[in-house]
Amino acid sequence: MITKVHVKKNDQVVVISGPATGDKAIKGKQGKILTVLPKVNKVIVEGVAYVTKHQKSRRQGQAGGIYQKERAIDASNVMLICPKCGKATRIAHRIDVETREDGTQKKTNVRVCKRCKADID
Repeated sequence: MITKVHVKKNDQVVVISGPATGDKAIKGKQGKILTVLPKVNKVIVEGVAYVTKHQKSRRQGQAGGIYQKERAIDASNVMLICPKCGKATRIAHRIDVETREDGTQKKTNVRVCKRCKADID
């Protein structure tokens, strides 16, 4: 079942849950969302969580080695940072109705910061 993810690509987020100590501490880190995976309710955040890959050399020109790749974390573990007030916030939704010249209405869903009531997008 595909769930609705509350954040979008290029949103600035903070990790609110996860390992807080040790090598893999991610709680409190901030980053930009690179990818949203709605089928599994996960997001990939830039510079937050990594997995180490050991790559064997395949051909003559392709070198092997140990690489770090960003890994997905659950979308419920991140919170959006409001671009206006700069604080982590929950998101409200507002529907703006625009009436066109021919009488039809266009409805747009706008995300709103719950703290400062500013439009996010």
